[in-house]
Amino acid sequence: MSTNRLETFADGVFAIAATLLILEIQLPGGDVGQGLRELWPSYFAYALSFLSIGIMWVNHHVVLSFIRKADRIFLFINLFLLMAIAFVPFPTAVFADHIEKEGAREAAVAYGLTFVVIAVFFQFFWQYAYRRLLRPDADRREVSGINRSYLPGVPLYVVATLVALVSATAALALFAAIALVYVSASIWGDEAAA
Repeated sequence: MSTNRLETFADGVFAIAATLLILEIQLPGGDVGQGLRELWPSYFAYALSFLSIGIMWVNHHVVLSFIRKADRIFLFINLFLLMAIAFVPFPTAVFADHIEKEGAREAAVAYGLTFVVIAVFFQFFWQYAYRRLLRPDADRREVSGINRSYLPGVPLYVVATLVALVSATAALALFAAIALVYVSASIWGDEAAA
């Protein structure tokens, strides 16, 4: 079957997940200026998660541009990937609420585990497409580049999540670095990034 409906559904899920991120930010009562300053973890978590969701959206479109059709298995892999992406606003809000409080490490681990799961599903999504659904005219150099760029995703998120067991702040820096590396690779590299 064509990927048009799959892409439309995916775009909706990505849009809702990205929108829910901002809805989680609530100004506390009291002094407005102080409240806005105290929300810096929420702003940072929002920007980081929005950027990460955006990277996934771009890469989802890149993968779909290389396949000739979608089959039932691919649709279910896509469904699980989107389910994990739609979950991102929850650990983002928990992480933002606890980064400077008790439970910061646990919140950082939950955030990291969410992205580990997403990276695993993204690997399934790409590998299934790569092995069974590629268009015959797909540029092999680009396909090879996608393979190389997607491989470090799971290990990078696992390492950042393990770091969260020791330091939530260090893990946050690693999550941000991962996002920036993938954005840089997408913008300035020849291949897509994961």
